[in-house]
Amino acid sequence: MMTQPQTEAATSRFVEIEEAGQTLRIHYNDCGSGDETVVMLHGSGPGATGWANFSRNIDPLVEAGYRVILLDCPGWGKSDTIINDGSRSDLNARVLKQVADKLDLSRVHLLGNSMGGHSAVAFTLSWPERVGKLVLMGGGTGGMSLFTPMPTEGIKRLQKLYREPTIENLKLMMDIFVYDTSDLTDALFQARLDNILARRDHLESFVKSSELNPKQFPDFSPRLGEIKAQTLIVWGRNDRFVPMDTGLRLLSGIAGSELHVYRDCGHWAQWEHADNFNQLVLDFLRR
Repeated sequence: MMTQPQTEAATSRFVEIEEAGQTLRIHYNDCGSGDETVVMLHGSGPGATGWANFSRNIDPLVEAGYRVILLDCPGWGKSDTIINDGSRSDLNARVLKQVADKLDLSRVHLLGNSMGGHSAVAFTLSWPERVGKLVLMGGGTGGMSLFTPMPTEGIKRLQKLYREPTIENLKLMMDIFVYDTSDLTDALFQARLDNILARRDHLESFVKSSELNPKQFPDFSPRLGEIKAQTLIVWGRNDRFVPMDTGLRLLSGIAGSELHVYRDCGHWAQWEHADNFNQLVLDFLRR
């Protein structure tokens, strides 16, 4: 039975959590219903939100009978901002833990893109009993690439956009963010820039956090063997933000994991190959 398409406004929710002595108002979207819940965790690009990252993936999961939670991490979207001098991956994991507790979610599947992949791994390492299955896309651990100079050109352009949020710098970042740029319209660029400029406090806190601790996303490689959750790793062959050999490290470190690589794909597999990606994830979750 087909369900009505989800909308951002109708599914928008807030919850208050505590972090480092601060009360933070955290935004999330709550879509659909079902016995199993998939939590989607977005990346770290300026203006990113759960909804913006996964807008092409929500309805298929809801129609398949899953409840879908899209979390805006602190410092993104409609959530409160925070200056972080430690591990951003673990910060987001702690926030997710409190949100899951507030929503009475005892066990969730995690689907994380880029920073969201790091956060999903951090959550799994801290609360393994709360995790069903893991889907990691373009992220999951930090550390150096063996083949690509670090920071990558994509990360350099992302950092420049944070410091100088102009339409020109946004286009420079997005030009290498996806493989096929034909879907990147002027209207999309303007909407994303408006979203970025609406929360300059997020921009400032990210820059300040990076100055306090340039390594916001630690290398979890030595601990990947602790992960027992079934794990699907997804990468774009042409990812110019997080090199593909990072995906190979995840594959090597997480027992029983599997890797799916999309050719002609950048850092946004769930958007660039949405139909195929959605079926891949549904097949994985249903096993």
